[in-house]
Order: sequence, then C-alpha cells, then structure tokens
Amino acid sequence: MKVLIVLFSLILLSLDVVVADNLKIEFTADDSYSIEVAKIEVGDTIEWLPTNKGHNVEFLAGPNMDPLAEKSDLDVSHSVTFALPGVYLYQCTPHGNMGILGLIVVGNNFNNLDKIEEVELSHVAKSVLQRLIRIAKSNK
Repeated sequence: MKVLIVLFSLILLSLDVVVADNLKIEFTADDSYSIEVAKIEVGDTIEWLPTNKGHNVEFLAGPNMDPLAEKSDLDVSHSVTFALPGVYLYQCTPHGNMGILGLIVVGNNFNNLDKIEEVELSHVAKSVLQRLIRIAKSNK
C-alpha cells in the first residue's frame, strides 16, 4: 500500500512539469489546414507540413509580429515556437483570398482579438475568420 501511495505521489508531482508540445498541421487535399483553430500554451511549437503542393504559412496578425517570419516558402515545412500569449492569424499566401486561414490561440488569451478582426481580408476570407473566431471562443 505504501508503494502505491509513493507511486501515486510521484505521478502527481510529475504533472506539474511543463514541457512544450509540438503540434503538427498539414495542408489537406481540400485546400485547408488540417487544424484550423489551434489552442496551445506559451512555449509550444507548431509545425506546418507540406503534404499538398502549392501552400505555405503567412502570418497576418498577432500580439507581436517582430519575431515571426513574414511568410514561409511554398511546399516547405515551417515551425514557430510561440513565446507570447494572444491570438495569431495566418493564411496560405496564394489562397488566402479563398479563405485558407488558420487561427492560433496561445495561453487562452484573447486580448488582441480586436486587432485580428480589423485585418483586411476578402469577403470570403472574412467570413471564414468569423467562423474560426466563433470556434475559438466556444472552446474557451
């Protein structure tokens, strides 16, 4: 019985250890991202994988755009470790007007959501963004 208590205590203690996760997002055959709304923690990394030709990642808005590359090359994997909480909006450069967008919520922080909503987008992309925001908010 003492062994079980010690083992259980060790398991509980190990749950407090924070390790950054690595989330993989692919470009799907239907020309979208496999995960359209990602909720991650500060320090987590997202890697975009080119499983379909002709796509990339271009960040349009976030809490601080300085550390983010403007856009990745086409058909190349790309990864970003997110150091600041907030909402990040990105698109596939060649297909952004068609609504190929993604939203990342870091640390469950929506403080800069008004800036995300102000980004100029095509009518189709704006509609997609509103759907992504509803999804993100519904999982707060």
